[in-house]
Amino acid sequence: MSLPGRVPPLLHSLARLLPEQAGDAVSWSGRRWWWAGRLDVEGLALGSLQMLAAAVAAYASSTGRGTRISFTSDGAAAAFASYAHVRINNRQAQGFAPLSGFRPTADGWVRLHANYPHHERALFTALGAEHPGEVDAAVRGRTSAEVEAVVTAHGGLAAEVRTPQAWADSEQGRVLQAEPWLRLELDAVDPALPPRPGNAGPLDGLRVLDLTRVIAGPSGSRLLGALGADVLRVDPPAIPELEDQYVDTGFAKRSAVADLAGAEARRRLRALLAQADVVLTAYRGGSMARLGLDPASLRAEYPQLAVVSLDAWGDRGPWAERRGFDSIVQAATGISYLYGGAGEDGGWRPGALPVQALDYATGLGMSAAALALVAARRQGVAGSTHLSLARTAQELLALPGPPPGTEPAALPGPALRSGFGDYGSLTYVPPPLQINGHQLEYPWLPPRYGSADLAWR
Repeated sequence: MSLPGRVPPLLHSLARLLPEQAGDAVSWSGRRWWWAGRLDVEGLALGSLQMLAAAVAAYASSTGRGTRISFTSDGAAAAFASYAHVRINNRQAQGFAPLSGFRPTADGWVRLHANYPHHERALFTALGAEHPGEVDAAVRGRTSAEVEAVVTAHGGLAAEVRTPQAWADSEQGRVLQAEPWLRLELDAVDPALPPRPGNAGPLDGLRVLDLTRVIAGPSGSRLLGALGADVLRVDPPAIPELEDQYVDTGFAKRSAVADLAGAEARRRLRALLAQADVVLTAYRGGSMARLGLDPASLRAEYPQLAVVSLDAWGDRGPWAERRGFDSIVQAATGISYLYGGAGEDGGWRPGALPVQALDYATGLGMSAAALALVAARRQGVAGSTHLSLARTAQELLALPGPPPGTEPAALPGPALRSGFGDYGSLTYVPPPLQINGHQLEYPWLPPRYGSADLAWR
């Protein structure tokens, strides 16, 4: 394997499933450092992409196909900033909502998240505010811990900006310290061969039910679709996805909307699960358990499934049922503190990673784990994997930072693609992998949200 600079060994997270030689078919090239911030965000990006590439190679080998996979650091950087690069009818994708961001409190700082309308409503209710102009005053009159507590209690999203040590000393931080980045739970099953691929890519024939939202899960599953898998994303009608966010992650998959609490939708979903190879979930554990879609229930009813689940804070500990996004997790775990600096007024204010690396790295980890689990069925092993954004944050915090004096380096601009589809003219970042020397491409642009039926291709 070509390693121009040491990369964090995230591949070891799947050592129980991947053969020792899985990484031999993977190579990468380019700069080792380019963002050069306080933390090794580059290593997290390169290491997680390396892990996915090794899992793809192992899966292809299990189907009788030898596959060489390569990638570059500029491709990895572009993939981890795909939302910043996408253009929809020549406009940028909408960024954070005005109420989302850092706010000073009576004793420090909090980060708020109000991109979704229901979270904005919860924020107003929690703070007793009637319009955006009242939010700042309501936050300034409370401590950071009070804002976090009251907004969370009302179903909104707010996180106190902690130091890394304060997070490590917290009860949830201590719970996650004992967790691996990818927690595997494996069972012995009857050996089974993965689907034999056709000509649509190394994952042709693989069926992936995508019950994820926002960025992490969907960004990983779009790569599975690019590699040939039949990926069907299912969203609830009550909380539709933000359109720009959907477009950025909706490549190479189909989109359905269904109320899984309804009897008919549940029946059709179970028919899908009976024929699926992988199910990806990214909702809070309690909500999935109420639908019988938690990992334990799925493994009991569908032992052939590779079940990969994601949440914000982990599925154990006092925050297991709490909502969260990449930016909120950065604030709570100490990352925002490390990236803080002088604000416009000359005083200190928190900062953020150059990209939403927790989302993208965790999404790659989900997809890598899914492929490793499907390939392991050949040896009579099946099971589930759990990841969380907060555990990915702790992985990043534990990595050695860039060497002293490392400066940000310019990378070549991404080789963007363009096309015209259901959402008009799109400019976008292609997948960050080369397969047997050929650039991987998305086979189709995002279809209209909710346009697919609950059925396999």
